Amino acid sequence: MAITLKPLRDQVIVVTGATSGNGLAIVEEAVRRGAAVAATARNEVALEALRDRLSADGGRIAICAADVSDMAAVERVAAVAVEAFGGFDSWVNNAGTGTYGTLEQVPVADHRRVFDVNYFGVLHGSLVAARHLRARGGAIINIGSILSDRAIVEQGPYCATKHAVQALTDTLRMELEQEGAAISVTLIKPGAIDTPFPEHARNFMDQPPRLPPPLYAPSVVADAVLFACETPRRTLYAGGGGLLSSLLSRAAPRLSDKIMELLGTVAQQKPEDPGDPTRRDNLYEPRVDALRGSQDVHARKSSTVLPAQKLHPAILLLGVVGAGIAVALSRPKDTSR
Repeated sequence: MAITLKPLRDQVIVVTGATSGNGLAIVEEAVRRGAAVAATARNEVALEALRDRLSADGGRIAICAADVSDMAAVERVAAVAVEAFGGFDSWVNNAGTGTYGTLEQVPVADHRRVFDVNYFGVLHGSLVAARHLRARGGAIINIGSILSDRAIVEQGPYCATKHAVQALTDTLRMELEQEGAAISVTLIKPGAIDTPFPEHARNFMDQPPRLPPPLYAPSVVADAVLFACETPRRTLYAGGGGLLSSLLSRAAPRLSDKIMELLGTVAQQKPEDPGDPTRRDNLYEPRVDALRGSQDVHARKSSTVLPAQKLHPAILLLGVVGAGIAVALSRPKDTSR
């Protein structure tokens, strides 16, 4: 069945993790472009402030405090969207959490919590959204990561969940296509984005965490997500730095490993700038939310990679092939024969 998505101004969009970082950017930009939004997060106070602020400017927004690791709570989010707006057209699985530290340092219970939010939260949202959208068509958009493509030291549980989200998204897409459902399924892969994630993550390192540069503003992710709400795409990378890291990992995995082993830990530490202490560790309970991180970093406001992907999805394939050819040509020739 052909997939036809509505213009953004005619859509109702559900956004999880809506009070912080990428989720907050998605909600604000969606409302600015005329969409109605059903916003959900654990932080009820932040949700109410968001609703009051956007509604005061004429925005259409409904809220529902929920933890996406709870299937019943996610079903309540859908019910709020139906009650407020008669249904929804796009569902964005954005909520996420993480840890910093080695696999041994992070307690198993915390590994499970990261999976409960990052994987099972996406599963819950995808199942609820698919059930609703089968009858009307629409889009399911999952927020993965460049770490869906490769792993990095100090973030093992997070990397594992993002690999799992990629598999989940691909499986969901195939199953919906198999049954002829008019539902677009997109995986967004952001690079490092200037959000409160390093402050929100539970930290087991002996130094304050940071995101490795280059960083991009959350508006880059919002742009990718809202494009996918209107335009069927399989995958979109948000941030050229992330795409380059992914291409290097595919073309030269051992070299990429060595770079991560050498630089991965120090690139994720910022001892001179720990950030806002009121935001620290939201693994089990919400903390102070914000659009951007409080650490002193430079974040690019745009990404040339995203407009190229909007023009044609084959841009990614060409990039992968080009990187593979470059690595192959750079390898020394075998002169032993």
